[in-house]
Amino acid sequence: MSTRPITVCGAAGGIGQPLSLLLKQSDLITDLALFDIVNAPGVAADLSHINTRSTVTGYGKDEMDAALKDAHTVVIPAGVPRKPGMTRDDLFKINAGIIRDLAEGVARNCPDAFVLVISNPVNSTVPIVSEVLKKYNVYNPKKVFGVSTLDVVRASRFISEVDSNINPKSTRVTVVGGHSGVTIVPLLSQIPGQKFTEEQVKALTHRIQYGGDEVVKAKAGAGSATLSMAYAGARFTNVVLEASVNGKTGIVESTYVNLLADAESTKAFHAKTGLDYFAQDVEFGPEGVAKILPLPAVSDHEQGLLDEAYTELKANIEKGTKFITEPEAVTKPEVATKPEVAPQ
Repeated sequence: MSTRPITVCGAAGGIGQPLSLLLKQSDLITDLALFDIVNAPGVAADLSHINTRSTVTGYGKDEMDAALKDAHTVVIPAGVPRKPGMTRDDLFKINAGIIRDLAEGVARNCPDAFVLVISNPVNSTVPIVSEVLKKYNVYNPKKVFGVSTLDVVRASRFISEVDSNINPKSTRVTVVGGHSGVTIVPLLSQIPGQKFTEEQVKALTHRIQYGGDEVVKAKAGAGSATLSMAYAGARFTNVVLEASVNGKTGIVESTYVNLLADAESTKAFHAKTGLDYFAQDVEFGPEGVAKILPLPAVSDHEQGLLDEAYTELKANIEKGTKFITEPEAVTKPEVATKPEVAPQ
């Protein structure tokens, strides 16, 4: 049972509130710390009335260090939302600075914490967190994750709509690559016993890749995928806690990580692609990444998708890395003035 805080940064936003509600229900959490620039104490007071074991505390704009002090796990949905016509890459200009500042807070206050990055563009924000932690000499690639779980959740749901015999709750689809558009590569060929038509595969792949757009359009500019992302974020947080707090072994989930987390297993893949980060099935252990599982044999269609994803990913990773290592080469980000939601 965790006796160190699980801290949610951006807890008063559209993802942060339902995510915090779901985490309040976890038996693995005894101390839930909520941080945001406004409204976090109110959210915490509300959640603290729920009859589960965890204590909830809220921290405001000038209390980031207190919220992060000695945290076991830091979950970051902080940022601004994606609006109609806006790409995840457009978000970089705004969200990069927010993530940098939070990563510095982690480095100062809980350098050994597991860091779960939800804020988009994940392909770039995870490298930002990594580079900040490197600057403080506290980086452990086994403990920094991009939460790409929503792609897995969507894939399971969408395939069940095509084949009613599939149980979306128990069927997990391996989704690799990254967490935006063409970098999202669902490996539908790996689903046991399924024989989707070529047309179905193409339609499903596109829907999984651009599921976020579906929600943004349906909300008519009023928001993005907040509730489904909160569900996915809570699911991934509980995976990390099951392995690190409960000692459960053999847990596998797709997540976007630095390949140095398992350098030996990923050496050939890194040499082939030149990528430092990739979303892939990971086996979890007490220290985070226990093993990055190898890519399975993929279909010709999936290989084509991967080849396209590699190019986009490389640019995304470089952009995030250079934001810290070569800040003069990157446009200075805007500063958020109110709690918002990470776009998904």
